[in-house]
Amino acid sequence: MKTARGVLALAIMAWTLTAMGQERMAGPIEEVKARYEARLLARPGVVSVGIGKDATGRPAIIVGIKESKEALAPKVIPEDIEGYPVIVQVVGQVRAQ
Repeated sequence: MKTARGVLALAIMAWTLTAMGQERMAGPIEEVKARYEARLLARPGVVSVGIGKDATGRPAIIVGIKESKEALAPKVIPEDIEGYPVIVQVVGQVRAQ
């Protein structure tokens, strides 16, 4: 019984420290997106910047581009920003309605 409690306590401490570390490293995703949105939109082919989730359910910055990823120059869009993954999606041309 003591071992199970000890393992549970260690798991809770590890999860808490990991979550705290991520918050300190990146800050709220809304603030990170706000800081980088204009810079991302200024890059060739980028038409939108939003917030979503990656395949594991973690918060992510979603960057919409006009054409396929191959059409963009290498390293135009970073793989992560302040610890948040960046997901690139082809969305085509965005038009106001």
